[in-house]
Amino acid sequence: MSGRRGERAALIEELTSDEFARRAKKRPLVIVPFGSTETHGSHLPLCTDSFQAEKIAMHVATKFDGLVCPPVRYGECGITRNFPGTLSLSFDTLRGIASEVVSELARNGIDKVLLLSGHAGRSHMTALKQGALQAIERYAHLKVMVLSDYDIAYSLRGKEFPGDNGHAGQIETSRMLGIRPELVGKSRPRGKSRPPEFMVLPDPERYFPSGVLGDSAGASAKKGKRIDDYVVGRLSDLVVSNFGLKRVRS
Repeated sequence: MSGRRGERAALIEELTSDEFARRAKKRPLVIVPFGSTETHGSHLPLCTDSFQAEKIAMHVATKFDGLVCPPVRYGECGITRNFPGTLSLSFDTLRGIASEVVSELARNGIDKVLLLSGHAGRSHMTALKQGALQAIERYAHLKVMVLSDYDIAYSLRGKEFPGDNGHAGQIETSRMLGIRPELVGKSRPRGKSRPPEFMVLPDPERYFPSGVLGDSAGASAKKGKRIDDYVVGRLSDLVVSNFGLKRVRS
């Protein structure tokens, strides 16, 4: 909900300028969801990462009467860049987007920003962190947290899920079945290959032929909800400890 309809998580894109100004005066948590447009196997949509980050952002923001920025649906996708439909940004472009969005929020009086990415590629995350650092160097009052929801979700590997579960595998497929089941295909592909460790390769996608890491079989919406509940809970704890905020609702 937004603006005059109640002090809950608000999508900034739905607020008027006056409503945003009123909310900004309360120094709310602002979450910026980042994702990607890239292959997720033969069974998941290209914007899978974005859908996940947006859902988690709304759930977490609701607990703190926070604001959610319009999502950035593009990311740095080096390994999947040669698959049809993958639209990859350069490292510098992504870093610039992160830096400028955070800086603009700071210019509007926001002092607590969470960059939450559904895409967890190493270069992608480094670009977001460097962009956030540039903004912090410009605005000393800023506190910024940067992470992927998969920094949390993948802690379930080796416990409730196979240890080799990865991109478009059982965890990600389950989450999408809980979020947008109408976009999930019926196939459940499996991928085993990974690029050789530490090698710099001109064609890393040849080690990733299906766009899947691990086995997507066994995925379910029930598992997806359990994963998302876990991510929301852990991320909310981080918001409390890192930003000093109190939950306004459970």
